[in-house]
Amino acid sequence: MSKIAFLLAAQFEDSEMKVPYDAVREAGYEADIIGLKQGETLQGKQGKASYTVDKAISEVNSRDYDAVVIPGGSSPEGLRLDPGILKFVKEADSAGKPIAAICHGPQILISAGLVRGRTITSYPPLKDDVINAGANFKDEEVVVDRNFITSRTPKDEPAFVRELLKSLRVKVTR
Repeated sequence: MSKIAFLLAAQFEDSEMKVPYDAVREAGYEADIIGLKQGETLQGKQGKASYTVDKAISEVNSRDYDAVVIPGGSSPEGLRLDPGILKFVKEADSAGKPIAAICHGPQILISAGLVRGRTITSYPPLKDDVINAGANFKDEEVVVDRNFITSRTPKDEPAFVRELLKSLRVKVTR
């Protein structure tokens, strides 16, 4: 069974966590919520969702996961400077594993130094950050560039989830 890592901190965008998390679980995949502290309860910025961290980043290895999902909101800002988070994402990328980031999620990819030469999208106000990090910015509902799947906002969640699930099916059948 494929195992998906959801990187999460407080003040995530509620639906950007809930919609893909529920979708991967309904599709039969195992999902772990990985944060900075195991057992910590994290609240969404809209107050509509809360999750408990299954595992601390210090306790996990990227080899144990088949894909990474990075929900948006303020969560990526709370994770992007943590060396363990950056190492985890870099290792997943080096292994060619799907990395799906929505809204502010690409901030972690930027901090990990992974976007240079890639084509991605993000929450539109991050356009300059994406370009300054060396990526090609596309203002589209979902952009797939090799193993990266990126989307802009909650309204793009259907396309984001569609491409995430497609990447998991491809990975499983290889």
